[in-house]
Amino acid sequence: MYIIRDFFTRLFDLVVSIVGLIILSPILVFIAISIISGSKGEVFYRGVRIGKNGIPFRIFKFRTMVMDAESIGPASTSGDDPRITKIGKTMRRYKLDELPQLINVFFGEMSFVGPRPEVKKFVDQYTAEEQIILTVRPGITDWASLHFPNEDEILDSHKDEYPDADEAYMIYIRPEKLRLQMKYVKNNNVFIDIIIILKTISTIVSKVK
Repeated sequence: MYIIRDFFTRLFDLVVSIVGLIILSPILVFIAISIISGSKGEVFYRGVRIGKNGIPFRIFKFRTMVMDAESIGPASTSGDDPRITKIGKTMRRYKLDELPQLINVFFGEMSFVGPRPEVKKFVDQYTAEEQIILTVRPGITDWASLHFPNEDEILDSHKDEYPDADEAYMIYIRPEKLRLQMKYVKNNNVFIDIIIILKTISTIVSKVK
């Protein structure tokens, strides 16, 4: 049963990612031009994330920060992080920087719905129970993404107590995020995926209003 579901999920991901990339291509080109004209550096951020079965891959995102940002600051990012570019703030607010992940979905490294992929330093801290998160493809959205639509605001609210954004992330976001990700892995089905996708679209639309 799981094999059949995985087949249809992959087929859905492949078809929708292709259609999405075609339909969104004018917007993707416009954003790419805006990034290039706004700051020096590459269009895409391609940081390493840990995927299904612990296999690392490079995630596609529009670059919202200065080049080599990871080498001059923490993995977590607060809203007032000086590394964020002017156009980057807008992209992060409306999740536009996530659109290129359709490429990762196309190549099978990610799915539309699944636990958000983490950097190795956080995955290395998974307990034996939390390792279950790595049994499915990471996704563009999940229960945790809906619960924490603006992680940067949470990190900002605790910056006086924890100037290091990674420390604040570990205390105020990561525990609940892991719980919700494990909940998804243990209880996922096509209907839950549809609900998560619809709720995600609703959340993004509400930000535009």
